[in-house]
Amino acid sequence: MTTRRELLRTAAVAVAASAFSSVASAQAAPAFQLPALPYAVDALEPHIDAQTMTIHHTKHHQAYVTNLVNALKDQQALASKPLPALLADLNSVPEPIRMAVRNNGGGHANHSLFWRLMKKNGGGAPTGDVAKAINAKFGSFDKFKEELSGAGMRQFGSGWAWLSVDKSKQLVLSATPNQDNPWMLGHSPILGVDVWEHAYYLRYQNRRADYLAAWWNTINWDVVNEEYAKALKG
Repeated sequence: MTTRRELLRTAAVAVAASAFSSVASAQAAPAFQLPALPYAVDALEPHIDAQTMTIHHTKHHQAYVTNLVNALKDQQALASKPLPALLADLNSVPEPIRMAVRNNGGGHANHSLFWRLMKKNGGGAPTGDVAKAINAKFGSFDKFKEELSGAGMRQFGSGWAWLSVDKSKQLVLSATPNQDNPWMLGHSPILGVDVWEHAYYLRYQNRRADYLAAWWNTINWDVVNEEYAKALKG
């Protein structure tokens, strides 16, 4: 016959085992993971083709995630920081892995935002507070399109073109090389376009201007407004 003491001991062992399992699972789970696309891979056709989306997301973005996890595997404190905060303070990253975190952390952050900034049947003129801010800063949406596309065209080689909110809560337009981004300057990006060739080469080959013109038809202005509101709140 099982005594009350034995029952309590069995229950305690079970609780301990469950707790250990939960901790082990948490430790085993990577701090950074590839986000799912918020739409089907062919949703942005004909502007961005399904094959490009598939390779871009599951190969290029996944590689950034894998390399970032590997770079930070012995840096639990750094791996637990929000990625924008980590990128804004790269000097806190040990020098031997700093460039790996800069490149792959930047790639992960940039693409995680990039996917969300697009949607099926997107594009058109901006709405809401972003529309007002763009008109106040650039004079008109058409002028803003010209300037952001121009920044993307002038970016030599791989990189990004951005619309961000700076520390004084003002809109600022910029371009960055490779996987660098506005977070590294203490700014908050609210709209960005990838001008690496892998983002467009299958359909547009070397015609970056054609890709940029098509990309404007994919923008999800609701998400841009969400990011703008978050940036203003700090």
